Amino acid sequence: MFAVIKTGGKQFRVAAQDVITIPKLELEPGAAVTFDNVLTLSHDGGIEVGAPGVAGAVISGEVVEQTRGAKVIAFKKRRRQNSRRKRGHRQDFTVVRINGFTLNGKALGAPAAAGRRKAKPAAAETNAEPALVESVTVE
Repeated sequence: MFAVIKTGGKQFRVAAQDVITIPKLELEPGAAVTFDNVLTLSHDGGIEVGAPGVAGAVISGEVVEQTRGAKVIAFKKRRRQNSRRKRGHRQDFTVVRINGFTLNGKALGAPAAAGRRKAKPAAAETNAEPALVESVTVE
């Protein structure tokens, strides 16, 4: 199950529990965010394609952090004129975790926790004894 949303003039393909980096939103970390400009929504019942958006589709998420991108350097130099200019820029971004999809007020897909697998315990944590390996000689 996935959706294509539009925010900040860009389109993003998202699925449940995805962490995406989008252009800056003026929200604090931990705040809830909803995306109602959903262009395409794929779910168990099929694919909904909007014209331009899917009516009644809402993608909910949570702001993880506010961050900045890598520094971009704009350097201009004019030959033989002793003229040069150096400017730097860092773009502001918001990191968002996608929680779930809703279509016409009905939640789609499994709950968020059901998609996660439980980690296997380490060998020291298990009570079972290791299996003995017999040596076999092949002639």
